[in-house]
Amino acid sequence: MTVSNLISASTPPLRPEDSVEYGLGLMMELRVRHLPVVSADNRLVGLLSEEMLLDADSPASQIGEMLGAEPIAITTGTHVFDVTKVMMDHDLTLVPFLDESGAYRGIVRRHDLFERFARMLATQESGAIIALEIAQRDLSLSQIIYLIEQNDTKVLSLSTEAHDDIVGVTIKLNIRDATRIRHILEHNGYRVVAAFGEEEDAEDLLDRVQEFMRYLEV
Repeated sequence: MTVSNLISASTPPLRPEDSVEYGLGLMMELRVRHLPVVSADNRLVGLLSEEMLLDADSPASQIGEMLGAEPIAITTGTHVFDVTKVMMDHDLTLVPFLDESGAYRGIVRRHDLFERFARMLATQESGAIIALEIAQRDLSLSQIIYLIEQNDTKVLSLSTEAHDDIVGVTIKLNIRDATRIRHILEHNGYRVVAAFGEEEDAEDLLDRVQEFMRYLEV
């Protein structure tokens, strides 16, 4: 799954001749903490952060005076997982996108990545959620899915998160009451650490989504 349909060309980049004051104002208007710097021939020449602009000698200083190392960027064919890793590793609110020729074509925003992952996890679908903790050596996702789907239930999404030798598995189901599936999994030796029906979890899930959205907009 590439990032092609997540590219936004509507966010204006900075130009080397722009002032620090203009850059900070644009970041505030767009609610981002980073902006690409693009030359007149449409080449990416920098990626500046709000902190870098705030540390400038003068609000009237030109952006071009602050350019340093080769900027971080992604290219055609980059998978959304790799884009997410780049953003997390460098604490970016957006990352520039270059085409096959190296020309600047737009950016991928962290907010848009979040929405893509929300769709991948079927958060918009009705259904219960089950959370498991499994030792790494005992992990078999195919077996978990088999146990669930052999009991007239479909897995809408499944995600994993490793903590040392333990893997947390979160499963979204196409049913509202997870009681029967929970009992089946526990009967087969799985440790269910949480199970939420649609109604009882809706408010908590909404609170967590809103909190994460606020984090993305910082």
